[in-house]
Amino acid sequence: MTYSLKKTLKLILPIAIGVFLVLYWYHKTSPADREDILFYIKEADLFWVTLSLLLGIIGHVSRAIRWNYLLEPLGYKPKLTNNIFMIFMAYLANLGVPRTGEILRATALTTYEGVPFEKGFGTIVTERVVDVFMLLVVVVITLLLQTDIIISFFEQRGFDLNGILLLLAAGLIAVLIFFIFVKKSNSSIALKIKHFIKGLMDGVFSIFKMKRKWAFVFHTLLIWVCYIGMMWVIKFTVPETASLSLNEIMVAFVFGAFAMATTNGGVGLFPILVSKALVLFGISSVSGDAFGWIMWIAQTLMNVVFGAISFLLLPLLNRYK
Repeated sequence: MTYSLKKTLKLILPIAIGVFLVLYWYHKTSPADREDILFYIKEADLFWVTLSLLLGIIGHVSRAIRWNYLLEPLGYKPKLTNNIFMIFMAYLANLGVPRTGEILRATALTTYEGVPFEKGFGTIVTERVVDVFMLLVVVVITLLLQTDIIISFFEQRGFDLNGILLLLAAGLIAVLIFFIFVKKSNSSIALKIKHFIKGLMDGVFSIFKMKRKWAFVFHTLLIWVCYIGMMWVIKFTVPETASLSLNEIMVAFVFGAFAMATTNGGVGLFPILVSKALVLFGISSVSGDAFGWIMWIAQTLMNVVFGAISFLLLPLLNRYK
């Protein structure tokens, strides 16, 4: 397989997966279910949807502020408005072609702020490393808070407590064997994993060496509080999900985060996985699907509208550069 063909497949595969998942969802739901889901979407309280969007915007602005904390030690301090526009542009670009947004951000930073591409891109990579670390923290906290429901989930599928403990032990042993293999192996895959883990740790610990480290930590926490808050307020748009607790919403958030990371903006997969998560708490599939679609439509529209505005305003406001 030629390089160009591999590159083309990497570009179209996530889009094809997203389309397939939408068709799969359409096939598995009945006309009556789709009618009910559409009713919930149309009747969604715009107050809660707007509040969710506002939290998303606050999260993006906080990310723009945090970005400057990484750039300052390199001798650069871009305009905050430019940072905000670049971030919204990046999210819009990622809806079309995954990971192009990061390249676009670094390129725009070079064009309008004079930051060398490799330095700007390095700060973006560090951001992503920190985000991966934060997602792992959220996953661990969610598992600890929802231990009972997780145990119940496995018990319904034929595992008793001893079986669950045995499964966990087997998982830990498998992880241990995996890391021993990676540590001793010199294969290309093992070297990539080592490089990724080293980058992850270097990126996390580099935070505490920067001048404004606690401000960076504050904005990192604020970003993730906003992300979880976006989903928490959407629960009030569907009557059956309004009583869900924050702990239960966090389970849906983890499922949704996985969907966003594996497809183009979570298209198709986001509503499906969020609905599967909510079913664990007794929410009907119709209400779960409606919740997932409202959340996905709201955040996607935010990225499309503000991303398009940013594409127009960024060159206009920097026309002399």
